[in-house]
Amino acid sequence: MSIPHLFRCPISLDIFTDPVTLCTGQTYDRPCIERWLAAGHRTCPVTMQPLGDVAALVPNRTLRHLIERWLSAGPTPPAAAITDAHEEPSLAALKRSLQSGGANANKVAALRKAATLASESDVGRACMLQLGFLPVLLHLVFHPPPPPPPWETTTTDYLSSSEQEELALQCALSLLPSSPTSPEHGCLNVLGTESSLASFARLLERGGARVKASLCRLLEAIAAAPATRDLALAAAASSPRVWQALLPLLHGGGGDGRVSAAAARAVAAVCCCGGATAVHAVRHGAVPALLRCLSSWKSAAAGKAAGGGGGGANAAVAASALAALEAVAAGSEAGRRAVAREPGAVRALVRHVFMMSSSNEGSEHAVAALLAVCRESRAARGEAAAAGVVTQALLLLQSQCGVRAKTKARSLLKLFKSM
Repeated sequence: MSIPHLFRCPISLDIFTDPVTLCTGQTYDRPCIERWLAAGHRTCPVTMQPLGDVAALVPNRTLRHLIERWLSAGPTPPAAAITDAHEEPSLAALKRSLQSGGANANKVAALRKAATLASESDVGRACMLQLGFLPVLLHLVFHPPPPPPPWETTTTDYLSSSEQEELALQCALSLLPSSPTSPEHGCLNVLGTESSLASFARLLERGGARVKASLCRLLEAIAAAPATRDLALAAAASSPRVWQALLPLLHGGGGDGRVSAAAARAVAAVCCCGGATAVHAVRHGAVPALLRCLSSWKSAAAGKAAGGGGGGANAAVAASALAALEAVAAGSEAGRRAVAREPGAVRALVRHVFMMSSSNEGSEHAVAALLAVCRESRAARGEAAAAGVVTQALLLLQSQCGVRAKTKARSLLKLFKSM
């Protein structure tokens, strides 16, 4: 099933999710044209006509209505997703299967079909998003039907329930638009209830590695989207159980680097939300947890290197942990004090400014965290100087690191030159 040409955004070439029209008469998807304007462009991407200082974005309700009508029947799922020759092969039927009160095994079968369509077809993803699959999938994860009595529960029921959570989460994440400004992110606000946050924490505590990594990605998306910023602030402030479940994943993760890296990215995203999120992170022990993360994955990387193994996953975990430490230090005075006072924290940051055996993915974050901490703490400056921060910064400047890392390294050198 192909998308009609008029239903595609001329920038992304994907189906419109929120069509808006410029004064030139050209229609674009709102997230795409907003990114174009945010980059400083003041012309229409298609006609190149000037837009003036303020570009008005007028919702194209007629086009949106036509797209919704076109989507109402839904595309046919791929042949691999259809197991019953007599079933109705439409997205509308698939959505009804997910909303029904049937057995877990039936839900799992429907979720497998949805996951196949979402992973194999751009059109399928766009149509599922437009038809409201995302709230249905989130409901399946965080508000599942009550389990049957223990005497009626079988091993198959338990496995189906676990698979249902994993499949629904993966499918929901695949449907989330990549742009945090997309209006579809507003669906995530259904997680703002006390029961939803309790379910979130329970799954973080008891779920498998893939479920835990997916939940961390979901929390990162919630923290990054303007439409769900208040939800992230509320979760940070009033859900200690979420912190208690999230922080152990930093240095645990069941030995899975993907879980630890996803947890560190989630902590960083939440701390970047503003408000008192960094303060709450510090209060629940984020600084020592992140340093244990750096230490444990550094040890793992050394072991792999000695055995001839690769350390790519470990470098990703370290970079994510350093990004989270930067967010904590930059986000509040309490965060900077916590890093400065934590034994070994400043030395660990100095060590990660430049490391001969790594790709230095996290160097920029290590330098930024040191800048934030050392500007306010004389003791931290002394400790960093004793640990060789000047030599580390000079080595970083001579490396192939990015422009931003070098700019921050120069600022760090200026700070220590003035001592």
